[in-house]
Amino acid sequence: MPISTELLIGDVEPFSIVDFPDHIAAVAFLQGCPWRCPFCYNTSLQPLKAEGEPMWTAEKFFAFLERRKGFLDAVVFSGGEPLVQKGLKNAMKIAKDLGYTVGLHTGGYYPNALKEVLPFCDWVGLDIKGPSLKYQALTGGFAAFDEMSKSLDLLLESGVAFECRTTCDPRLLNADDLLSIGAFLKEKGVKAYYLQKYRPTEADRSTTDEMCESLISDAKAVDFLKENFKKFDVRR
Repeated sequence: MPISTELLIGDVEPFSIVDFPDHIAAVAFLQGCPWRCPFCYNTSLQPLKAEGEPMWTAEKFFAFLERRKGFLDAVVFSGGEPLVQKGLKNAMKIAKDLGYTVGLHTGGYYPNALKEVLPFCDWVGLDIKGPSLKYQALTGGFAAFDEMSKSLDLLLESGVAFECRTTCDPRLLNADDLLSIGAFLKEKGVKAYYLQKYRPTEADRSTTDEMCESLISDAKAVDFLKENFKKFDVRR
C-alpha cells in the first residue's frame, strides 16, 4: 500500500503508556487544528503546515513502526486535530497492515471524516471541551458542540471502544459545568469518562496548582461522576 504524502506529522512520541489504555503505543501528532483552545498544550501543531522541514515524514514514521514491531502494540494518531489530515485513513490502514492496534484522539469537529476512519479504529479518545453554552469560548471561537455530539453518536453506534475526557481549566470551567457535562454524557449512554487536570501553559501566569486541584477535587461533581459512569477517574 503506498504511503500517503498528504500525512503531515508534527512530532512523534516513540513510547507511551498513557495515550491508549492498556497499550504500549507510538503517538503521531499530526499537524493542523482549526480550534484555538485557550488551554492548548500543542500550539505548534495548530497551523496546517509547520515551518521548516518536518523531522518526521510519513515514510520515516512507518519505517520506525516496522522496526518496532514486537516492542509496541499500538499506534495513536493525535494532534492537533488528526481528522483534518487527508492521509489519515490510509495511514491507519498501513498501521493495521503492520499488525498494530490503532487509536485516535479527536475533538469530534469533523463527524463525516470520523465516519470514514472509524472502521480502522480500535479505540477513540473524544475530548469534551465543556457544556454546550461554553463551547465557543473553549474552542477559541467555534460553536462546535453539535459537531462533537454527532461524532459522539457515531461512536456510540459503531461499537468501537472509546472514552470521553475533559481538561479541567479552572479559568473556563467550574463544578457545575462538570455536572452538566456528566449529565449530558450519561443521557447519551457513555460508559467511560475522565477528568484531566489542567496544567498552566507558559502563557498562563495566573492559574495556580491549587486552583487546578480544587476543580477536579470538587466532592459533589466527583461523586456524581463516580456514580454514573462504569469507568471514571481523575487524571493528574
